[in-house]
Amino acid sequence: MRRLRRPAWRRPADTLLAAVTASVLALTASGCVTVHGERELTPAATRAEAEQALKDFTDAYNKADKAYDPALDAGRVTGPMGEINQAGLRSRQKSSPGGNPDHRPLELGDAKFSIPRKAGWPRFFVADTDSNRDTDQGPGDNRWLLVFVRGGAQQLWEVAYLSVLSPGDVPAFKSEAGYAVPVTADSTGLAVAPRQLGERYVAFLQAGAAGQPGPFAPGPHTTEWRAQRERNAKRPGLVTQYVDRAEDGGDFAPLGLATEDGGALVFFAIRSFERQTAAQGYRPKVGKDVQALLTGEVKNTVTKRWVSSQTARVKPAGPQRDAVAVVGRLQGVTAAEGS
Repeated sequence: MRRLRRPAWRRPADTLLAAVTASVLALTASGCVTVHGERELTPAATRAEAEQALKDFTDAYNKADKAYDPALDAGRVTGPMGEINQAGLRSRQKSSPGGNPDHRPLELGDAKFSIPRKAGWPRFFVADTDSNRDTDQGPGDNRWLLVFVRGGAQQLWEVAYLSVLSPGDVPAFKSEAGYAVPVTADSTGLAVAPRQLGERYVAFLQAGAAGQPGPFAPGPHTTEWRAQRERNAKRPGLVTQYVDRAEDGGDFAPLGLATEDGGALVFFAIRSFERQTAAQGYRPKVGKDVQALLTGEVKNTVTKRWVSSQTARVKPAGPQRDAVAVVGRLQGVTAAEGS
């Protein structure tokens, strides 16, 4: 699991789409349905329950990281965060079967909880925390935002999204009667509805630098990322192609909270397929982290599957240009195939 700022991508060729379609894994919802007859707005959790959920996640995460055992926190992660976390642990388990020799327990303090009210299930809340993983360890540290989701009364709270943001990128959330205000997936009060963010983001990435200015503001996760992958698309002896797909169902559903400025902070996800093809007589280089997730034999091609979660500040409805600022992105390789 790593936080990326300036990775390399490129618009995919049509032939790649056909090649990777068969590899797409079907996602199923984890029992996340609205209970019939439950219409009263109730808090997603009490503060005590939110604090316990954060503690339970941190304890499980540390046990899994120390042992490099994905089973130890599988019940506390889901969605984009879950796939990235579990794949990373599987990879490191193979390369270091004895566990993590450099394990340092994760500590999440100074927690601020934004808990919305909702009728039925699923429910969610956001924990804004200070992590001991920053090097500064001062008041200007990055903030770790964790989005906890729960699909039913008998299910555990699980982290679906994790975002590492600078303090200036964490907005003031709107409050009603002491509770945060959720935004619906199809909200018409925002410049771009949360459900549309994934598709619009994919279209933006695939359009290339010559594409029309979209709703996304310039930055490391939009214009700079798109330009970087175009530059790196063709290197001597190596061609890289990409297919990007939005994910908006089940535990990959976008989630957001209204902000005091009339907009929202929204978490959403995409999948990407990166295909590298080497010139005749050569093979693409595969690092040990990817090698541990590899199936098949790399002859001259390797296809990596990525999951990427984004955190975006979305402006209120109105002119769409620069209406969406992607302030955070977390991504990881979840599988790889050689041919």
